[in-house]
Amino acid sequence: MSDSIGEFTHSEPLTLGVELELQLVSRRDFDLTRGATDLLGTLAYDGRFGEIKLEITESMIEVSTLARARVSEIHDDLAGLRETLVQQCDLNNIKVCGGGTHPFHRWAERRICPGERFDEIYQRYGYLAKQFTVFGQHIHVGCTSADEAIWLTQALGKYVPAFIALSASSPFVDGVDTFFQSARLNAVSAFPLSGQCPPLADWKAFVEYFKLLQACGIARSIKDLYWDIRPKPEFGTVEIRVCDTPLGIETATALAALAQSLSRYLLRTRLPLHAERRAHVARYNKFQACRYGLAAMISDPVGLCQVSLRDSLLALFEALAEDAEALGCFDWLQVLAAVVQAGSGDAEWLRGQAKTHGNLHDAVRDASARFMEKAA
Repeated sequence: MSDSIGEFTHSEPLTLGVELELQLVSRRDFDLTRGATDLLGTLAYDGRFGEIKLEITESMIEVSTLARARVSEIHDDLAGLRETLVQQCDLNNIKVCGGGTHPFHRWAERRICPGERFDEIYQRYGYLAKQFTVFGQHIHVGCTSADEAIWLTQALGKYVPAFIALSASSPFVDGVDTFFQSARLNAVSAFPLSGQCPPLADWKAFVEYFKLLQACGIARSIKDLYWDIRPKPEFGTVEIRVCDTPLGIETATALAALAQSLSRYLLRTRLPLHAERRAHVARYNKFQACRYGLAAMISDPVGLCQVSLRDSLLALFEALAEDAEALGCFDWLQVLAAVVQAGSGDAEWLRGQAKTHGNLHDAVRDASARFMEKAA
């Protein structure tokens, strides 16, 4: 087995971890600001809710929860991380904000954070590293074995459009309405190892595939795989990577509930993967979800037809009810069901704020205030 992959760590089944990449914005004009290193340099925090760490540019910060068995615990960690980070931001005269892209920042003004890994990415990918100042939510789901992780990585691939549409919060880039619900993923797609895991039978096949990439000089570490969903052997998880960072932690928690209940359902039912067929339409379906969000039409390579993503999601929530109840996260799924029934989420909310104010600065101000809202 390749040293760069390592052994697959044992993890309790269906445990969760959530990472959120967050925007650091100026109180003056709500543009991105270079505050991450200074903020962390003076942070006094005991780690009780998880980690707060640097991301690739100085205008980003990442928070990550502890590994938890229940979705309610993920919410509590996110609330604690939010409060800790906001208090520290107040001391540094900056604000924190959700959203998949900053609506009007200039990528060329970004500064790469200090660190060997970040410098390596910058040297390898050039300006793409600065354009990678986009903000996502990653969800980890615990797996009992390496083979199970490879199976679940591929099984979840069918639902990439669902996670994209439900989290979409990046309609603006460079001060322009892109017409996309999630423009963030266009920046991710520029990297050569983005996309989906190829059809692989088991962990052994994955290791052989990765050795091929290494031998060809394409990848040195599993971190070089910018897949939509990938195994994370050091954590013993499968990592869902396609979500925009939502505008609030309630939506982030609800997305974790979807990941947990969907994974339980898939592992319980073991539905056929049809991985090779789905690979033919994966890129198109991803585009549909990014462009149209909940209004997307998704191609079904098994039924040989197109289906409404909105209708598919409502049917999916019904199918997951038993699993969500067993996991104690049914009410969190209803948060997402309400978004689907309303037909609009964070991206349309941002467009509404921009229209109300006539500018994007105040839209970011409102988004920052919304991130700090606490559920009643």
